[in-house]
Amino acid sequence: MIIHQGLDIFSKSSDINFLAHLYLSGNGDKIKVGNFIGDFVKGSQFQEFHPEIILGIQLHREIDMYTDNHRIVALSKDKLRARYRHYAGVVVDMFYDHFLASNFDLYSKVPLHEFAQTSYRLLQEYWDVIPPKGQNMLPYMIKGNWLLGYAQKEGIHRALTGLSRRTRFESHLDMAIQDLTKHYDTFEQEFHNFFPQIIHHISQFREDLINSSQ
Repeated sequence: MIIHQGLDIFSKSSDINFLAHLYLSGNGDKIKVGNFIGDFVKGSQFQEFHPEIILGIQLHREIDMYTDNHRIVALSKDKLRARYRHYAGVVVDMFYDHFLASNFDLYSKVPLHEFAQTSYRLLQEYWDVIPPKGQNMLPYMIKGNWLLGYAQKEGIHRALTGLSRRTRFESHLDMAIQDLTKHYDTFEQEFHNFFPQIIHHISQFREDLINSSQ
């Protein structure tokens, strides 16, 4: 499973927790695409896109802000900060995507493999909308079936190991699997405590965005 390739576009501030972002987008195709490309669109560059794509980019930024400032996520980061420093948030994002993938049936009526394939097809349909860095990455994502791979610890390990080779400073991300294994139950419980809260918040935020744009 080719998960580590294509990750050279990322920095410590980038998202690789694609599953959570796609899941939290709801059912709107353009919103989902906008959420996916959110990390590839900087500043006010989003103004050139279709209005619903813009909503997705705004949703992406709200997901990041809510997550970065949540007390439960802070607990998860605190266990990792000594080893990973400013990369602790990247590790937590990946750990949480693992728990979402491995427990997907708790949060979705659609099986993970079906959700993944539907997402890949959608992103391919909107290929021309995706910025170049996203276009460079997407074929690797599809070939390696990252979204499904996140359900396995080995998949998360490959992704973080690949990313560790491309970080500007020494990150130790290749060692994160040790922390996941050591504190697995604690991280999983923190995820399950956090995720229903972000679902509620983002669902309301998404509805407000849609209503205000009409």
